Amino acid sequence: MDNSKTTAKIIGSLVIGALAGAALGVLFAPSKGSKTRSKIAGRAENLSKDLKKKIKNEANDYKKSFSNETKSLKKNSAKLEKMVEEKMETFPST
Repeated sequence: MDNSKTTAKIIGSLVIGALAGAALGVLFAPSKGSKTRSKIAGRAENLSKDLKKKIKNEANDYKKSFSNETKSLKKNSAKLEKMVEEKMETFPST
């Protein structure tokens, strides 16, 4: 849960930083408007690719974690089942 909050903060910060950088770039750009727009579009595309990559990595991490937890639960449930069966064998049958 904390990991997802941290990730959301990082992504939010990246987006805000990119927007602020783009705005400042437009304001202080020594280049023509068309060149500036082209640069901004390129940076936005790079940011988009980076965000997609980070989100994909986070999704893979959660998938691995979920898979590991599932395996652990199956293993523990099998142990518990075996313990119950062993206890049931010690009771006299009626």
